[in-house]
Amino acid sequence: MKDARPARLRPLPLAAALALLAATLVAGLLVGAADLPVSGVLKELLDRVPFVHVESGLSPLERNVLFELRMPRVLMAAMVGGLLALAGAGYQGVFRNPLADPYLLGAAAGAGVGATLVIVLVPGEPGYAVPLAAFVGAIAGVFLAYSLGSMAGRGNGPGAATLVLAGVAVSNFLAAVQTFLQQAKAEELQRIFSWILGGVGSADWDQLAMVAPYAIGSSVLLLLHGRLLDVLSVGEEEASSLGLSAARVRLIVIVAASLATASAVAVSGLIGFVGIVVPHVVRRLAGGSYRVVLPLSLLGGAAFLELADLFARTVVAPGEMPLGVVTAFVGGPFFVAVLRATRRQVDT
Repeated sequence: MKDARPARLRPLPLAAALALLAATLVAGLLVGAADLPVSGVLKELLDRVPFVHVESGLSPLERNVLFELRMPRVLMAAMVGGLLALAGAGYQGVFRNPLADPYLLGAAAGAGVGATLVIVLVPGEPGYAVPLAAFVGAIAGVFLAYSLGSMAGRGNGPGAATLVLAGVAVSNFLAAVQTFLQQAKAEELQRIFSWILGGVGSADWDQLAMVAPYAIGSSVLLLLHGRLLDVLSVGEEEASSLGLSAARVRLIVIVAASLATASAVAVSGLIGFVGIVVPHVVRRLAGGSYRVVLPLSLLGGAAFLELADLFARTVVAPGEMPLGVVTAFVGGPFFVAVLRATRRQVDT
């Protein structure tokens, strides 16, 4: 039997992840259509530190650009990336599969249906109705998949394979519903596809405040289950012999990961592959213990999506590339590489 004792997160990898995240956050604040002086931005940020006063020299307009446009976008990209990567690591721990994805259990498909319904049915500019409907739709999709899996679980809760199959079935059904809605309102296709392709360009403080409680709650819950996921990784029978209820851990982690995914999707649209790429890189660099993988995935996912957003708004400037397209360019080949590596491990 494998050693179930989890490794601890060491200071050096944590410090490196924090430094990378800090660097990408500052870069996100410095880069943009408006040309803000680097020294002025850094002094303005330093001036916001308690008990520190520095004159930045920024004009009121420049301060408004920095704190009302760039800061919410930078924080939103970090939050969405961290949530998706953390949810991906949680799903991979539950299913013991490196290819498990935050959209595995119908969250993305449910969010797509919710957002499409609002865009199609609500006249004019729906405002915050779209992220709210996407959030409800994502939770409903996961609940439907879990309920369907439980029906086939013979009263003992759904197994990992059953949940995956239920998620695929629910996702395909909801995708068909979304396609039907799109065809019924063809004039709204551009707005629907703009949301589906993902992005954080419209982020503001109100959206951050709306999603923050769900993001914080789901993240804390997942981080607290790192040790239990390590125990679960030795196998369900061995975990049961150690007094761990595999079904209960699976349910809690799935609910928390799905809540994290729904929170991210609600404000950013569909941004794929973050939950596969980041946890896999973390495992390669820092080991496979989920006490290490979960927190580093949270920080690494935030930095990764921050870099992707920087690329999205600079590569075709003054235009902007959809953020989901950027992550797909990176994640598609990466997914193939992980799939090949997983197949070689199975063959050997």
